[in-house]
Amino acid sequence: MSQFLSNCTTSAMVDAAANLLAGGLVAFPTETVYGLGADACNADAVARIYSVKGRPADHPLIVHIASMDGLGDWADDVPGYVISLARDFWPGPMTLVVKRSGLAGDFVTGGQDTVGVRVPDHPVACGLLEAFVRAGGQGVAAPSANRFGNVSPTTAHAVADELGDYLAEGDQILDGGACDVGVESTIIDCTSAAPRILRPGAITVEMISEVTGLEVSKGPTKIRVSGSLDSHYAPKAKVVLDAEPAAGDGFIASANVPTPTGVIRLLEPKDDQEYARGLYLALRQADALGLAKVVAISPTGAGIAEAIRDRLSRASH
Repeated sequence: MSQFLSNCTTSAMVDAAANLLAGGLVAFPTETVYGLGADACNADAVARIYSVKGRPADHPLIVHIASMDGLGDWADDVPGYVISLARDFWPGPMTLVVKRSGLAGDFVTGGQDTVGVRVPDHPVACGLLEAFVRAGGQGVAAPSANRFGNVSPTTAHAVADELGDYLAEGDQILDGGACDVGVESTIIDCTSAAPRILRPGAITVEMISEVTGLEVSKGPTKIRVSGSLDSHYAPKAKVVLDAEPAAGDGFIASANVPTPTGVIRLLEPKDDQEYARGLYLALRQADALGLAKVVAISPTGAGIAEAIRDRLSRASH
């Protein structure tokens, strides 16, 4: 076991919360992917996240809070539909980008006047954040626990493999098993009269529209958010979409798509949820096997399939 890995007992989460308050880094599981956390009010600790990840300084972080009650600490001038979204989808795989309060420093927001906030839905993440609040903390800044631009980790051992050479003595990785969703949260711009999706995820346009009664738009804005670069979530192997694989290639496709002779099957999910859950593990396996190329057949339709297509597109860019 890695020197950084910790079993997720109650005492381990209390210790991890104290570590965060002391300026340490703690990687922890959420329902989407593993995050690399620091006290969101500690500029020096947050700077270590950027250093460990090799992340550009103007790329903002998401602040994780224990409950929607903490949203007011980080946000100013919140539209009414934000409360509806938070009530229906938190805890859950949804990040709300809101106008920042004075608590949200430039070192978290990338110098923008907005901040992304979410309440994760994982017992370890919830336990850690609740312990952090009890110890006097207000929020944990946490991007995905990988080097910048690489495939996000969905297991603790993937975090250790990815970041073990960059973490310091005393940093921790809380092992909470494999992530259930497998792709990052939906990011929603909530700074205007109606919501706009900046990054697709498990919370879909249809779900947002149903809750808010508003028309939901999609696409880029001037707001910088995590995972918005054309090239992201990429393994070392070349990713090619919707092509015929050759012998020796890795292959990712739904279970109803047969595997050609000599092709190395990395993932054959029965549905879109299984596809999302296994995608990053499959891309990491391709690198572990030393494959030069991975062919992925994109899922069709709406829902989380849109998020999968988004991640595959960025991985192949």
